[in-house]
Amino acid sequence: MTTLRKPKAIKPGATLAVVSPASTPRPELVEAGCKALEQLGYRTRLYPHALDRGPLYYAGTLEDRLADLHAAFADPTVDAILCTRGGWGSAELLPHLDKALISENPKAFLGYSDQTSLHMWLQREASLVSFQAPMVAADFSKPDGPDLTSWHSALVATEPWSLGPASGLRTLKPGSAQGILGGGCLSIFAEGLGTPYGPRPSSGILFFEDIGVKPYQWDRMLIHLRHAGILAAAQGIVFGDMQSCGTTQEPADVEASLLHALHDFRGPIGVGITSGHVSRNNITLPFGVEVRLDLKAAGNPRLHFLESSVEA
Repeated sequence: MTTLRKPKAIKPGATLAVVSPASTPRPELVEAGCKALEQLGYRTRLYPHALDRGPLYYAGTLEDRLADLHAAFADPTVDAILCTRGGWGSAELLPHLDKALISENPKAFLGYSDQTSLHMWLQREASLVSFQAPMVAADFSKPDGPDLTSWHSALVATEPWSLGPASGLRTLKPGSAQGILGGGCLSIFAEGLGTPYGPRPSSGILFFEDIGVKPYQWDRMLIHLRHAGILAAAQGIVFGDMQSCGTTQEPADVEASLLHALHDFRGPIGVGITSGHVSRNNITLPFGVEVRLDLKAAGNPRLHFLESSVEA
């Protein structure tokens, strides 16, 4: 895999462009999230169509959402780009993204859920590290929405760091593996298969999470990835927090479904990292950097980030 470029760190004082590439956010949540970011020392700049309503569930037309995203990358006074929420709509932008403009103006792009398709595009087409990170309306609008420790480690600091049991990480299958971290929301990741913008096999570590996905649906999508050859190349897999999947009566069924779908996977398998669709303490994960997954049958499971994800 080609070494990806790292965006510059977004320290307090940085200007964050606030955009909505997918669905319409609630204005009051965007306002609350921007205030929280400003209290952390950032400047926020709401882009013209970020609060648009419609057509349908989109935050504006394709042309308007695309214009906001391109303008945010092109603006030299913007340091990073932060999404308001996910929903649906980012995949519609993919054929129209300006590769030259984005490649010539590398910046940290932050979001999760529907933004998974943009993460895959940024890594493959623009060779840029990007971040599964808390969003303005979905997370920063809540007092305990973002995990600020991982936000700082991934986006501000330039030293290696790690996640362990405090992040929710547990061992499903022990072992150790190393590679480039990628992945995101599993349903969006899997839907890219068969398109020019979908995942390709790579010998890295995959992270998957989702919301409202029942055990048999996890099983189905993972088997789909297995048949497509995506899992055969991977060295290890980590899943997110499963509290938003299945029901409170069947968390074990979710994990049993994961192990069933991955019964012949040779690498280590972890679960429980609270990143993405979680109710609180949303952890920031950089996609496109070297990591090592160390999972013991008993003890201290760790996901080590072996390099910084930003330039000073």
